[in-house]
Amino acid sequence: MTANKQIVLAARPQGPVTPGNFRVVEAPVPTPGPGEVLVKNEWLSLDPYMRGRMNEVKSYAPYVELGAVMVGQTVGEVIESKDESLKRGDKVLAALGWQLYGVAPAREVTKVDAGSVPASYYLGVLGMPGITAWFGLHDIAKPKAGETLVVSAATGAVGSVAGQLAKIEGCRVVGIAGGKDKCDYAVAELGYDACIDYKAGDLRDRLREACPKGIDVDFENAGGEILDTVLSLMNPFSRVVVCGLIAEYSLAEPYRYRNMRAVLVNRIRMQGMIVFDWKGRYEDALAELRWHVAEGRLKYRESIAEGLENAPAAFIALLRGGNFGKQLVKL
Repeated sequence: MTANKQIVLAARPQGPVTPGNFRVVEAPVPTPGPGEVLVKNEWLSLDPYMRGRMNEVKSYAPYVELGAVMVGQTVGEVIESKDESLKRGDKVLAALGWQLYGVAPAREVTKVDAGSVPASYYLGVLGMPGITAWFGLHDIAKPKAGETLVVSAATGAVGSVAGQLAKIEGCRVVGIAGGKDKCDYAVAELGYDACIDYKAGDLRDRLREACPKGIDVDFENAGGEILDTVLSLMNPFSRVVVCGLIAEYSLAEPYRYRNMRAVLVNRIRMQGMIVFDWKGRYEDALAELRWHVAEGRLKYRESIAEGLENAPAAFIALLRGGNFGKQLVKL
């Protein structure tokens, strides 16, 4: 068996992430102990939350130590098992990070069916991003038919699912994305009623034109200027799901909001969400997501980088909006 290749955190970012924040190392392939499995990772998920884990700050989850393997979910194949619940050849979802091989307790991995859908789907539409979209929409936003919902990062892994689920609920859905190609895709393929290219300027005027009755729900993945602009157009008793703030993760200074008064004046309910809070109910979301995928109601797109060594570049591009759909690394 070849050596295990890993990408570790070499230095903490000071502002935007750079290639120098990572280092490629080799280590022995680990050996599973009783109750554990050895997995050969085939797919690595790259997600915006990883940027926060690179900082040495208190958060909802532990930060990555210097010299430690970067965190992340993976899908791979069991090549050695010391637990009766899993056998060699099983495909599993795990949290083994940026490496080719990993060991985990069998109770901490999930066997997946890679026959009915591609294995990579369990890192996207049928994984954490899809589940996040489902709970953010159904448990926090609670949209009603006829309401206007705006979703930022509208073609990303979470945003694209949230927007499509809102359309299924009968909402008018307006996306915000970076670039004409993404906006064209949001309307033509995802079924949005409109999509605004935030890079084209005049965001507020164009968003107001696309939302003539105001905004009832904001499914927020970007933050910064985009959230600030959306707040100025929200209706009384509207809701904001704060799912992500990708536009703010690499800022040297915090973004200074100008329209926070709208939260008071319009009695806006704004709630942050971390998907782990719903861990005991994941199957509720997955049952519906599987059904929509099987029926062809949920469109899904992936951006794929080839090879573990290209994970840092793909992650940096993700943070800059360079991905189109769910960002993955094929290992």
